[in-house]
Amino acid sequence: MIDTKEQAYCPMPALSQVSFPGLPKIQVNKRERSNAAATVAPRASSRINFLILAGTFLLMFAAVFLVYKLQPLFAKVQLERLSTPWGKAFIVVSLSLLGLRIAFLLYLFLLSLRYRSVSSVANELLPTCTVIVPAYNEGELVFQTLMSLANSDYPEGKMQIIAIDDGSGDDTRAWMKKAKGILGDRLSIYQQLENKGKRQALHRGFMLATGEVLVTVDSDSIVEENTLRNMVSPFVTNAKCGAVAGNVRVLNNKKGIIPKMLNVSFAFSFEFIRSAQSVLGSVFCTPGALAAYRKDVVLACLPQWINQTFMGKPSDIGEDRAMTNMILKQGYHVLFQRNAYVLTNIPEKYKTLTKMLIRWERSNVRESIMMSKFAFGQFREGNKAGTRVLLLDQWSKLILSCPMVLLMLFFILTQPLLFFSASLSGILVFSSIPMLFYARRYHVGESLWAYTYSIFCTFSLFWITPYSIATVARSGWLTRSLPGKK
Repeated sequence: MIDTKEQAYCPMPALSQVSFPGLPKIQVNKRERSNAAATVAPRASSRINFLILAGTFLLMFAAVFLVYKLQPLFAKVQLERLSTPWGKAFIVVSLSLLGLRIAFLLYLFLLSLRYRSVSSVANELLPTCTVIVPAYNEGELVFQTLMSLANSDYPEGKMQIIAIDDGSGDDTRAWMKKAKGILGDRLSIYQQLENKGKRQALHRGFMLATGEVLVTVDSDSIVEENTLRNMVSPFVTNAKCGAVAGNVRVLNNKKGIIPKMLNVSFAFSFEFIRSAQSVLGSVFCTPGALAAYRKDVVLACLPQWINQTFMGKPSDIGEDRAMTNMILKQGYHVLFQRNAYVLTNIPEKYKTLTKMLIRWERSNVRESIMMSKFAFGQFREGNKAGTRVLLLDQWSKLILSCPMVLLMLFFILTQPLLFFSASLSGILVFSSIPMLFYARRYHVGESLWAYTYSIFCTFSLFWITPYSIATVARSGWLTRSLPGKK
């Protein structure tokens, strides 16, 4: 239908094959999912990667050496601090925050040990499912997304696919029509005559959906063959489940240093942090790249969600986090499925990356405020302490971001050598956590990018959170522009 009215290796099976009718098969290696593109990087790129990693470790080991050699100077500074009330308070606060951070990481680690993915249920138990793909200036990528969905190991009679062109100015609609020509009645495509925003496109999809479970997939994302059935199965096995977050990995990680770094960061964020949150039934965000919702739960909060405002303005960002909050508020659990993989494109340039992160962080600030309004009340039956601890950790990061940036600038101006040597040494220690996590599950060599990403974040992205807090009332997608990246 076309209507113009209107996001050591662990043991795994060897390969998951994503086949598109009329196209050659694309093989996605589960053991090295980040190699989904299956292309060999040019030698020049490999040399650059080696030099960057070598430089990363040279910096960190040089910092450790400086910390050792500058011990007398570190001791002198500490004694000077201890001689003043402000200095003593600084040391006490610093050590307390460090202790709390270590305790929180240990808490997440213990929770993550209890995590288990829900195995897929039998075909006859799977509910009807509607997959909604909103697209804006996505070009050929939307075709690849739709074909990967059609290739899913999900009963064809139980799956409805809806694609919505949100007023694109490129050839997105043409690629949707090409998919329609191949898939026929399995795919329905609709068009917004003007760009109304992702939230409006999703709302239209929700209203058109006939499935008992609603799945949203970004139009630049590729799902694996068993992803949909793994996403939907928790709704069958757990009556309290209101939403499920998928496992997001980077599709274009062979195309730049930033995707390589974020691939490791995503693995840690989803498979460690969201695993821990899932044990508490309180995953904070169902990502736009891949999320699933119980339809009646969505319909219960849909009017509030589509009409949501912040500081008197319509909310046009953070639709995924907002929906998650409203489902948690209804008393339902939000879970994470580690075995439901989606490969998604992420920014390759620094400027585009910062725009994406600013949008995410503004949403985080807004929705943390919204969540605080119900999380400390009786929003669900059973234990709520874990959810509140997770929220308090979110607030601690937000509240401390501005003071930390000011302290960072102060130390750079007053004690630059001590600051950089101590910071890089700390990165060597703390970045070993995500590095070891990634190395154990995927690839030792790729895990080393965890160190580079930490240095990159510390010295290039430190301003994102304070800036997002200061500009939290601003709207706009920031990265929506031709030729094709949201």
